[in-house]
Amino acid sequence: MSLDHSEAPADTPLMPLHCLRRTPPGPPVLATLRTGTPVWVARRHADVRQVLTDPRLGRAGLYAPDAPALTPYPNLVDDPEGMLNLDGPEHQRLRRTVQRAFTPRAIARWRPWVASVVEDLLNDLTDSGQPADLVAAFTRPLPIAVISRLMGLDGLDLKRLGHWSDHALSATAHSAEAVQEALAEFGAFSTALIAERRAEPGDDLVSSLVQAADETGEVTEQQLVLLVCGLVVAGHETTMTSLGNALVYLLTEARSDWQRLAAGEAEASAAAEQLLRTIPLGDQLTTPGLLRRANEDVEIGGVTIPAGSVVAADAGAANLDPKVYPTGLEGDLFAPLPAPSLTFGAGPHHCLGAWLARMELELALHRLARRLPGLRLTGPPERIEWRRGLLTRSPLTLPAAW
Repeated sequence: MSLDHSEAPADTPLMPLHCLRRTPPGPPVLATLRTGTPVWVARRHADVRQVLTDPRLGRAGLYAPDAPALTPYPNLVDDPEGMLNLDGPEHQRLRRTVQRAFTPRAIARWRPWVASVVEDLLNDLTDSGQPADLVAAFTRPLPIAVISRLMGLDGLDLKRLGHWSDHALSATAHSAEAVQEALAEFGAFSTALIAERRAEPGDDLVSSLVQAADETGEVTEQQLVLLVCGLVVAGHETTMTSLGNALVYLLTEARSDWQRLAAGEAEASAAAEQLLRTIPLGDQLTTPGLLRRANEDVEIGGVTIPAGSVVAADAGAANLDPKVYPTGLEGDLFAPLPAPSLTFGAGPHHCLGAWLARMELELALHRLARRLPGLRLTGPPERIEWRRGLLTRSPLTLPAAW
């Protein structure tokens, strides 16, 4: 199997992510990363779930001294000390530090406030007149407002935050030097923020993280800095990306579903699950999936993966496995899922912010459709400008009227 590592020129139109064709699920196949490193790609739902949950397949091994090169463009995700790249007890210690803030019960308490943020943004959107850019006015400021409030970052320069986040998840968009410079600035900001909250704690997520880390003594200062950076980036990137890509689909090919989204939050919740399952966050130009490394020989889907091999879990293909999900986007957008999707991963590294991202997406879709039933894009999909060269892909701008 060959992976297309080519980058389209900046002026070449890209198709919306819901239009990408996926390779039909089958047994794991051998491909190569951009660096030339061999990688086994799992695509079936059962195989992908095994890759993400089997303790013989971990993240730490990807950054061991004997590990092969994964990417020519290191970013925040590639820091060996980050929670994402730790396994076993060390990973669980870090995870316990933050997971109390992201339980479904805790997030449910934030729902009225998040809904008020959505309404405020919609008021600003309609007051500013049309046409308007849905990215600048809605999909970007919503998750930034939410994570800023949770972390006590009110007043932060949003352009500065966007600069750090784009570089933190850069693949080919920025040079290695520019990425390292931005990450150094980001780290210095987080270090200062931690010191501030340690001296004067408040009722926010950063203060809670600092207190928990200091009480246990099991989290290094660098790991705490990486946690803060990671939460800032992850706290808004997934929602901005999934919401922007969902709107591209809903306002072009799924106009009939737009009206039904306005009916209620239950309908929007069901649709959000289907949209998260069927529209990927990226186009796999940088990586074929969530990477792991085999600590020993492992059989996956009838194929023996040798110890030391790099394995990619293609969640996008798994989410369309016909043995689990009878239909893709051509089915009922409001039907319940027969099995949980793997968009947010599975197992020990399952995304801590998954429930928050779901809630933001469903509230945003429901209230946007209710307030603006005639919302439409002012140009064809092929003219959409995209954020390129990052681990995710979403509209850079989305001009619309109502």
